[in-house]
Amino acid sequence: MYDPKQETKVAVAVRDHAPLRPIHALAALMLGLVLLLAQAIAAHARDMPGSFADLAESVSPAVVNITTSTNVSMPGGPAPIVPEGSPLEDFFEDFMERQQEQGRPEQRRQRRSNALGSGFVISEDGFIVTNNHVIEQADEIQIEFFSGEELVAKVIGTDPNTDIALLKVESDEPLPFVQFADSDVARVGDWVMAVGNPLGQGFSVSTGIVSARNRALSGSYDDYIQTDAAINRGNSGGPLFNMDGDVIGVNTAILSPNGGSIGIGFSMASNVVTRVVDQLQEFGETRRGWLGVRIQDVTDDVAEALGLAAASGALVTDVPPGPSADAGVQAGDVIITFDGSEVEDTRELVRIVGNTEVGKAVRVVVFREGATQTLLVTLGRREEAERTFPASAPADEPIQEEIMGLTVSELSEELREQLGLASGAEGLVVADIDETSEAFEKGLRAGDLITEAGQQKVGSPSDLEEQIEAAREAGRKSILLLVRRDGEPRFVALSVG
Repeated sequence: MYDPKQETKVAVAVRDHAPLRPIHALAALMLGLVLLLAQAIAAHARDMPGSFADLAESVSPAVVNITTSTNVSMPGGPAPIVPEGSPLEDFFEDFMERQQEQGRPEQRRQRRSNALGSGFVISEDGFIVTNNHVIEQADEIQIEFFSGEELVAKVIGTDPNTDIALLKVESDEPLPFVQFADSDVARVGDWVMAVGNPLGQGFSVSTGIVSARNRALSGSYDDYIQTDAAINRGNSGGPLFNMDGDVIGVNTAILSPNGGSIGIGFSMASNVVTRVVDQLQEFGETRRGWLGVRIQDVTDDVAEALGLAAASGALVTDVPPGPSADAGVQAGDVIITFDGSEVEDTRELVRIVGNTEVGKAVRVVVFREGATQTLLVTLGRREEAERTFPASAPADEPIQEEIMGLTVSELSEELREQLGLASGAEGLVVADIDETSEAFEKGLRAGDLITEAGQQKVGSPSDLEEQIEAAREAGRKSILLLVRRDGEPRFVALSVG
């Protein structure tokens, strides 16, 4: 074991020694290197916690176990189990049918269903954060504190998009609480500690490191911290702490083939959670910005077809009535920056817009026809838009691209009727497609409607041919088609080489 006092004695001995012979000098040099290495190891060891006991003791009073109760409607009695093919099978079927015909529906009874989860107190007056799925549809929510005290909680607000819920309990005494930290400061490799109620084993502590940052699972606003700290069922809604005892994430999900922890857990980053909690606390609901466009990612061939230097930004596929339509945004625009922030892809744009204040006028820079334009868009509210325009939610997945092998025909009234299109619909119908063609590989199918080519409307095969030739003359390797299927727009870049 390295002893700093021993180092001092050795150093003094070397200084007091008579002039050294060469071999002694080499030995002294080697000894010095060993001492420097020992110092480095000791410094590294100081960064590794020898124990998490003090941290666990300080934060546990603010972590809570959550038990929910729900009334579940069950059959009044056990249904008869009759082996298939049994002589009694027909008898029981006839009996149940006669019960229904005589107006005697199956009697049902109510039973209580219980579920477990975790949470943590964020203020001394009793606000508690947990996951929405922990308390969803619960009739009663019981909070158990580390001290053993139990209180009933009420729901202040929920956000299914981030799976966050805000609860409130009433207490005569100030409650112990923890604070949020800036999750953007957390680095891969940092120590973290999870506290919660895994499998009903309340107030359990597990430790690990930040395994990855900015993970996305399935939601538009996902920003998960991945950790190898053990997270199991019942940990949902519990806090993920940094070594200062502040919350950097809310434990939400695990990746597991067997339902138990295999070291891949996900915690919603605190910087996402705090914005949601602030809105739930103020309004009882979320109020996210809404741009009013449908978008897809910009792929390499789409970028080439549009003349973009890089495959980045968000490509607008449709502009329903709303803020962007009012501001002059058009299908085919590529949104490059939003309110001063660079837009890398659709996920980035959705996140930035959602975090922007409703009603704010923002500058949106778009790339259109080889040049950039700046538009001023006054944001609407996403929650209201989803109720009004349910099909206009942003963030479509990128599509495949390339072209030719298409048999197209002009749009007739008969075709409009067959395809269920509006009487004013215009474009070219894909009547047939070569299954060995690039277009088929890109996902085009018979019945698709091509409305634009090279960002110009097309209504006849000659229109399409003209735009393909124009793309070749401009030195393009591909042309961008706007294709609609079941009313849903998609841009597809097809080769013209």
